[in-house]
Amino acid sequence: MNFKREVVSMLDDVLHLEGRASTFDEDTILLGSVPELDSMAVIAIISAIEERFGCSVEDDEIDGAVFATLGSLIAFVQRKADGK
Repeated sequence: MNFKREVVSMLDDVLHLEGRASTFDEDTILLGSVPELDSMAVIAIISAIEERFGCSVEDDEIDGAVFATLGSLIAFVQRKADGK
């Protein structure tokens, strides 16, 4: 599975970025740089991760570091999808 492609697609869908996420690279800062990424969007993204990748995300697993960059979000999703 291409986690980068899947996470970018998920962000584009959940945040209604209309293709803008396709310009993101792994160093793209998310929190504070993507206006659509607010606290409600974080909840929607967590739900999308659980649904798309068939995993469960616990409250204590989420902090600002997960959403710091596209790369940190991809790494988190990959760990969760791999069951780690």
